[in-house]
Amino acid sequence: MGKGPGLYTEIGKKARDLLYKDYQTDQKFTLTTSSPTGVAITSTGTKKGDLFLADVNTQLKSRNVTTDIKVDTSSNLFTTITVDEPAPGLKAIFGFRVPDQRSGKIELQYLHEYAGISSSIGLTANPIVNFSGVLGTNVLALGTDISFDTKTGNFTKCNAGFSFTNADLIASLALNEKGDSVNASYYHIVNPSTNTAVGAEVTHSFSTNVNTITVGTQHALDPLTTIKARVNNAGKASALIQHEWRPKSLFTISGEVDTKSIDKSPKVGLALALKP
Repeated sequence: MGKGPGLYTEIGKKARDLLYKDYQTDQKFTLTTSSPTGVAITSTGTKKGDLFLADVNTQLKSRNVTTDIKVDTSSNLFTTITVDEPAPGLKAIFGFRVPDQRSGKIELQYLHEYAGISSSIGLTANPIVNFSGVLGTNVLALGTDISFDTKTGNFTKCNAGFSFTNADLIASLALNEKGDSVNASYYHIVNPSTNTAVGAEVTHSFSTNVNTITVGTQHALDPLTTIKARVNNAGKASALIQHEWRPKSLFTISGEVDTKSIDKSPKVGLALALKP
């Protein structure tokens, strides 16, 4: 376990990664190259039905400053500058998108042994202000995540969460959407040597009285090959197999079937990530 409670985004993250990470029904290709000078270029192409999306990201590192510049097929230019530890425990992030002149944002993150804080503000005349904070330890943590629109004077987001962590399990409970929904998740390591784990997530919406339940598992067939599976109460069942055929180069194939509509064709996704 890490030191300190971490940021609010880490509450329930292990369960979310187990249940949703690497699952896809598209075709995706990623190629990353790097130079001895610290410049890394990542090209990504994704085919979604008849639509093809691509982007190129260039990352430059100089001491504690990392600059990411990404261009996509819609002619958008995204720039993010990250300064790591200008002071102990502090991280500063500045980002903007061209041609959107109102997309500029500054974010500060601070990690402490008993706290994790993140705050951001948009660089506009009437910005949206975001704040999240977590208090506790690496075992027990309680946090909140809020956003305030200075133009309307309204809170656009108000969430709160709690997590409990020990050596082999993580449980979390979160109240989201201004109290309209509650989310509970559970992640349990069954066998560390084979990376075998199980997880579950339950979400209840008070306004619609709808429950969403997802359960899943993962298991390493060998040190380079992992399989995952999940199913939800809507009858959607998914599975994937991921193989690291060379260091940091991954091949993933995943599929999804609707068990309530067997006549429908299953969805299949492929992902290839190359890092020479």
